[in-house]
Formats: sequence, structure tokens, C-alpha cells
Amino acid sequence: MRLRLPSPLTLFGAGLALLVATAAILWIVPSDYYLFLPDKAKPVAPLVTVQGGKDPSGEGGIYYDAVIVRRAKLFEQLFHFVHDGETLVKADQVNPPGTSDQQAHLENLREMASSQQIAGAVALKYLGYKVVVQAKGALIEDVAPGSPAAKAQLEPTEIIETIDGKQVRTIGDVRRLMAAHRPGDRVRVGIRTGEGLETRTVATVEGCTTPPGGTECVPDPKRAILGVVVKTAAQIKLPIPVKIDAGQIGGPSAGLAFALDVLEELRHDVTRGYKVAATGELDTDGTVEPIGGVKQKAIGVRRAGVDVFLVPAGDNAKEARKWAGPVKVIPVESFRQALHALATLPPKR
Repeated sequence: MRLRLPSPLTLFGAGLALLVATAAILWIVPSDYYLFLPDKAKPVAPLVTVQGGKDPSGEGGIYYDAVIVRRAKLFEQLFHFVHDGETLVKADQVNPPGTSDQQAHLENLREMASSQQIAGAVALKYLGYKVVVQAKGALIEDVAPGSPAAKAQLEPTEIIETIDGKQVRTIGDVRRLMAAHRPGDRVRVGIRTGEGLETRTVATVEGCTTPPGGTECVPDPKRAILGVVVKTAAQIKLPIPVKIDAGQIGGPSAGLAFALDVLEELRHDVTRGYKVAATGELDTDGTVEPIGGVKQKAIGVRRAGVDVFLVPAGDNAKEARKWAGPVKVIPVESFRQALHALATLPPKR
């Protein structure tokens, strides 16, 4: 009996079918990575409504930029160069352990809502309105894996109310009280959890500092940190209604852009004819805090053809300059500094 071998055509067909099936599986099955992708910067004005205000007209305008974040497919993990301007990030660096995509999205929406309220407060306070801000402490937004804070089981959404028995109302208080410590010290931290107030003893490690005029955070043997990212937890009462409708866009990084546009809505010419993109999380005192996704945001700003990009000073600004192309990148540390930078730009031609 003669054994008949498959014809070359049959083998080719089988191999092609296997290749297609493998590609389909790789394209459908999600990986344990996320993709950060650029999204073109968009005008803020259509999102903002201020009582007694109106959308600005004429040249220029304030722009915000978001980052498209989605779980990568296996194919995209293996061939992560298929999207222009992408960054591949491990899942545990995007969502805290035990947090689902839906939970993370809801938390991002909560942060967006908070940033909108703070933006209104900062802008109206700058204009001289009476804004009531009741600071409640320092809200823990993130805990660095392996840090002293993580070992002490500090968790996001908890609020730091005391350090060494002294009251904490804002993140400025955290900086001031931590400045009395050196790396290696142990700090008593009063934490407000869902079950009440607890006191935990947390070790400290060496942090870093960005020198004046610098862009990189360099190790600082005198700076003690716990390993948490915090923002001021506050109740805010605005004297006039400010409504910002960002839809399903989440995260706190549009705070600076929102605050600038509130001034524009109230007929203050902030942009002076320039197209100005802005990113940065605002604190209640007007401080501009660093944000993530700067590479994608800089690309989105460049694609939108804006003139100026306001970015948190330090590493954020350094990264933005790599990707913003001809866009003028201006590092800022506060809302007032952002306004001063725009006011001192040369007249728009």
C-alpha cells in the first residue's frame, strides 16, 4: 500500500489557515498590558458654561488633550510599533491591584469631576470672587509599589489628616511637615479610612528634587518621602455656577485648561490670539501638579496645530519638548505663572 503525501497546495492552504487563525486569536485575546495612544487636542470652550459668561470668539482659544487608554490585544503587545505615538504599559501600572477596568474608569470620572470644581474655584478666586474651600486633608491618589506607604498598607482614597499629631488640611501641609524629617525617619500618620481614623507608623525613604530651572528630578538625600501621590481633599462652594461637561473623559489633568477657559468665558483675554493647549492637575491653591501620558498629549497638541503648550514644570516639560515639534512648550508650576507666561508672549502676528 502506497502512502500518499499531501500536495504542496494542500500544505500551503493548511499553513495559511493556521496563520490566519493564529492572527485572529492574537487580535481578539486581550493582554495584560494597556496602550496609551494620542488623541488630537480639542477646544475647551464648548465644554464650559459659566453663569454670566459666554464662549470666547475671535482668534486663539484654550485646548485640552486627552489620552486614549485601552487594554492591548496580544497582537499589539507583540507588535507594539503598529500605532504611531503609542506607549505600552503593564496593567498593574495603570490599575491598582484588584481594581477592574470599570472601577478604574469610575475613579477617573470622579477625579475629572473634582478637577472641574477645583478649576472653577481657582479661576474665580483669582478674579476676586469669594470662594469657600473647606480643606479636609490630603487625599491619597496613588501608592508606589514596594514603598514604605505600601508596606504600611496605605491605600488610594484614604485621607491623611495628621502627621506627627499635627493637622493636615492641604498637600502644602504635607510638604511642610515632611520637610522636618530625613530619609530613614519613622512618621506617625493619621489616616481617615472608611472605618474611621487610624494612626500608622510609616518609614521614609530618599526622594528627589527638581532644581530651579531644571527639568529632571535628582536624588535628594535630605528629602524624606512616604511613597504616595496626594491631592487636597476639599469641599468647595462657588459663588456662581460653573458647569463643565467632559462626558466620559476621565482623570484630573485638564484642570489647568478648564481654569484658563473659565477666565476666557468671563471675557478675560487670556490667549491674546494664540491657540493654547494646557495640561496639569490643579490643587486648590493654584499649584500645577505633574500628570501622566505627556508623550501622547504632546503629539495630540502638535496634531491640533496649537501655538503654545503649558505643561507642569520638571520631567513633564522635558518629555513634552521631545514630542511637541514646533509647538512652544512652557513649563509652569502654578495658575498665576501660567497666566503670566501667556501675558508676556509677544503679540500674535
